Amino acid sequence: VEAAYGDNGPEPALFMDGARKGSVVSRANSIGSTSASSVPNTDDEDSDYPQEHYKESYKDQRRRAHTQAEQKRRDAIKKGYDDLQAIVPTCQQQDFSIGSQKLSKAIILQKTIDYIQFLHKEKKKQEEEVSTLRKDVMALKIMKVNYEQIVKAHQDNPSEGKDQVSDQVKFNVFQGIMDSLFESFNASISVTSFQELSACVFSWIEEHCKPHTLRDIVIGVLHQVKSQLY
Repeated sequence: VEAAYGDNGPEPALFMDGARKGSVVSRANSIGSTSASSVPNTDDEDSDYPQEHYKESYKDQRRRAHTQAEQKRRDAIKKGYDDLQAIVPTCQQQDFSIGSQKLSKAIILQKTIDYIQFLHKEKKKQEEEVSTLRKDVMALKIMKVNYEQIVKAHQDNPSEGKDQVSDQVKFNVFQGIMDSLFESFNASISVTSFQELSACVFSWIEEHCKPHTLRDIVIGVLHQVKSQLY
């Protein structure tokens, strides 16, 4: 201190040297601060990389799952068309208009719809035939019961002696009944085809072979035969 402050006051050289040193230190601090701020923050960038990578991986997984689902759907549709083509008979028949080309989806669907409609018609037709056959069976059962009753009544009261009629009289009665039935039968029957003939026969039986109708025919024939005998 004493050296710096003499009798004549502070020496200028000492103050200039101190100011120079202070300027150097200040400049060094400034450079250090700038260098520190210019260094990249690698820790933050490293921490952002896994998150970005995870987002890309998740998108790839969703895209892959969507692709697999779409492929599975297309395979299922293709298998459905292949099954239809194997099941529907009309799809297996060769169509000469398209040659040996593979059937399109539209043709397969149209042939399938036509075949389903055909099956519905056949089912309805078979149900009608079954209903007709059931009616025929019921009519035959009724006729069987009536014949059994006639046979039983004949066995319980057999004709004997002079009261017994001849075979010719029995034949005349039978012939008269058949002639009367044949008139209505001939007027009701059509012989265009066997199926139509069968339908007409059953219809004629239901209409003209009812119990009261047969009873009236038999009574009329018996009166006619009796008038011829006596």
